[in-house]
Amino acid sequence: MIRALTGLSTRHPWKTIAVWTVVGILLTLAGQALVFRATESQTGGFLPSTYDSAAALRTAEERFGVDPDANTVVVLVAREDGEPLTDADQRRVETVAGTLGERRVTMPRDQREGPSFLAEDYSQTPRTAPAMVAPDRAFELISVQLTGNTTDPGMHDLYRAFRDTARADFAAEGMRTGFTGGLADMADTTEAGETTSKVVGLVMLGLIVLINILVFRSLLAAFVPLLAVSVIGGAAAGVVVSASLLTGIRLDPSTPSLIGVVLIGIGVDYFLFLLFRFREELRARPDRPARAVAREVSARVGTAITSAALTIVAAFATLGIATFGQFRVLGPAVALSVLVMLLASLTFMPALLTVCGRRMFWPSRSLTGAPRPGPSARAGELIVRRPFAALLLCVALLGALAAGLSGIRMDFGQTSGDSGTPAAATAAEIARALPAGVSDPATVYVTADGGGTLAADTLRPLSTALAGVDGVGSVAEPVLSEDRSAARVDLYLDADSATQKARDLVSGPVRDTVAAHTPDGTEAHVGGTAAIFADISTAVDHDLRIVFPVAAALISLILLLLLRSLLAPAVLMIAVGMCFAATLGASALFFQHLGGEPGVNFVLPLVLFLFVVALGTDYNILISDRVREEMARPGPARAAVARAVRHTAPAIATAGVVLAASFGSLAVNAAPATQQIGFATALGILLSAFVLSIVLVPATAALLGRGIWWPVRPGRDGHRPGETAPARPDRESVPVP
Repeated sequence: MIRALTGLSTRHPWKTIAVWTVVGILLTLAGQALVFRATESQTGGFLPSTYDSAAALRTAEERFGVDPDANTVVVLVAREDGEPLTDADQRRVETVAGTLGERRVTMPRDQREGPSFLAEDYSQTPRTAPAMVAPDRAFELISVQLTGNTTDPGMHDLYRAFRDTARADFAAEGMRTGFTGGLADMADTTEAGETTSKVVGLVMLGLIVLINILVFRSLLAAFVPLLAVSVIGGAAAGVVVSASLLTGIRLDPSTPSLIGVVLIGIGVDYFLFLLFRFREELRARPDRPARAVAREVSARVGTAITSAALTIVAAFATLGIATFGQFRVLGPAVALSVLVMLLASLTFMPALLTVCGRRMFWPSRSLTGAPRPGPSARAGELIVRRPFAALLLCVALLGALAAGLSGIRMDFGQTSGDSGTPAAATAAEIARALPAGVSDPATVYVTADGGGTLAADTLRPLSTALAGVDGVGSVAEPVLSEDRSAARVDLYLDADSATQKARDLVSGPVRDTVAAHTPDGTEAHVGGTAAIFADISTAVDHDLRIVFPVAAALISLILLLLLRSLLAPAVLMIAVGMCFAATLGASALFFQHLGGEPGVNFVLPLVLFLFVVALGTDYNILISDRVREEMARPGPARAAVARAVRHTAPAIATAGVVLAASFGSLAVNAAPATQQIGFATALGILLSAFVLSIVLVPATAALLGRGIWWPVRPGRDGHRPGETAPARPDRESVPVP
């Protein structure tokens, strides 16, 4: 199958390139236009229906008509002179608020031009209502509801249009305003980090180009992989978005950007594997046509690329057993996009090699003469001379970083906290005068059994009991649904809804109190942000206990089949396990212990485990297979390890730096969760490439010798004892599993 695909693409290279280019551009445009229709902006929507907060969400939608895409913006209104609000001031504030609730907010014209499927029109009339007045009458809060996907730039534009209008209307009455809430915070944070993200993206692309120029000393070898991967990545994102819309399965907002970064990194890696081997074969066979060399190289390296890609696919496939929908959606999305990259690696990339031929490395003279031994050769010699010291140094480094796991906590915050944005400043001003949870209350939903009705008086014992719970600042009056079959009771907590304190309060005392004081003939559920994240915490803990061992077992099985050994896979899995612990510990140390964050983002352990283990295993497979190949030759095992490091380290180092740079670009993202994923994954990739694959695994192989391949040691050909190993030029190459 691999040889058939690579052969077809190298026989018809221009047709292959044309098809990929056209399809890639169309899918890229479709993916960019439709991505926000395929994403689920409300985290609670990913919870299984059996959880208490999920039942509360259903009640809110069915009995109170709450739109799951509704976003509450809290508007703070105060006098410009700083004096307390008078009764006349309050009447003016509420009059302006009523006017805003009758005026339709339209998106800027440039957001609505073109076909309707290219941009969703969020134009709407907001729902406004007075919320409360500060005890010292320093300000009044107005609740405004805007409906739409909070991650969509179009929705951000709509919010800014409303904000500017409201600010002008209140200013005309001598009032100043502040805006906060999830949508306001996200819009402000995105706007603040937009320039930085663009600059870092350009720097990341420039770094990849520079690395390729330094390695291959060729402009084509530097730019062709990046252009190809950009087309493929756009196509893969379009496929994922289209599949989401066709199946009705909503994506997490971070999934599309994460897929883009993953595909740039692994796509350039796969192209690098092809380029290294292509250059080697052109050096060894200068008289052979470049087309024939491209066909042979693509078939050989296609095996390595297929093994690497399927390892990632298999690892992320384990997320299909997760209960938390955000994980269960991420797995298939990444797996599908990697399969698209794999298909392109077996067709589009070989076609580009065929068309470019020897011109791929112009004006470099790297095709003439054998390369001189460089740092990789010296590193290999040093490792085999002192293998125990090298191994001990690696273990000490990984162990020191893993110490950061002490006291690690999970953070479920979705916004930027004290980011310095206007929304964060407004939230801080509100928190100084009112309970921290006033802008995001916890809510108890009570429904009557069997279609009965409720009366406000029957809910007073419950409200009184909730008001007595330590940590509940105040309890609002019950609000009945239109048919009186359900009631809503808002709780204003003393703790911010995104904190661990709020989650513990809601999942413990509040739910216990609700269970003890729910009126007969009714059922009650606790909802709100704190309750949702408390349930997510439970779901995540459950998933981590299941997904980790299943993924580890599946990857171990793949290694067992690829390496045909029992001891070598065990060594590699122990190594990647240590790397995972070190990376997560370093992340906790950097963000939580030193950075002052509440903890590491709750998705980080799972995403990090899968990426570090799956991608790190790819590099380990490359070095391990080359060690096996070199050990099949006559001579000492340690000399074989030194040769393997010399030939393989340049490819691993280059690919590792490129992939780390790709993930590292996420570290400057405005969203804290994405920052942590970018930082941690980049660090994990660098540790996997430079510590594990180039030092730790070769040092272990040098210590164990040919016994590392127990119970079947490699023969002269690296697979079967007694056969003659094929002669290979001692030149730089990329090993093929």
